[in-house]
Amino acid sequence: MRNLSVMRLTKPSFVLSCPVICEQQDIFSRGSDGLQDLLPKLGSVQGLPAVALGELLTLPQNFGSIYLGETFSCYVSVHNDSSQIVKDILVKTDLQTSSQRLALSGSGATPRPELEPEGCIDEVIQHEVKELGTHILVCAVNYNPPSGDSMYFRKFFKFQVLKPLDVKTKFYSTEVCGYKLPSVAIH
Repeated sequence: MRNLSVMRLTKPSFVLSCPVICEQQDIFSRGSDGLQDLLPKLGSVQGLPAVALGELLTLPQNFGSIYLGETFSCYVSVHNDSSQIVKDILVKTDLQTSSQRLALSGSGATPRPELEPEGCIDEVIQHEVKELGTHILVCAVNYNPPSGDSMYFRKFFKFQVLKPLDVKTKFYSTEVCGYKLPSVAIH
């Protein structure tokens, strides 16, 4: 049992697919009856020069960047891919920053008594990010296989926390009609 997956929970984003261009010499435009019958089944409209799927929703493939003040949410899944029952499973997640290590789940929890083959332990973790810089999500799993020896493994997931907005202000005074007025410029 060494299968641990983590997926950041965010809104899906739109991705444009690349259109497939049909040229004059293309097999679709020659008028083959068998292929022309396939066009409606492929989702294309006859007479259009391109066949494309359009915008698709996709889930993130990596943690990406997270902005200060945002709530970091992730889905943690531990899967027993062995053919034997494992016992006393404890999943612990910590968030390590440059200045501290925060326990997000599992500390002080009682272990799950057993996990069947092909069984899963799933958990959603949320934490408001309050510090800039590199963060590391540390996921550790303790369990006892049938042999009785306690087993342990962990995985690390690194991500950056960035400033959401960079505001610079500049104060200076201007003179209008003999009067000195304070001015503020925001960049």
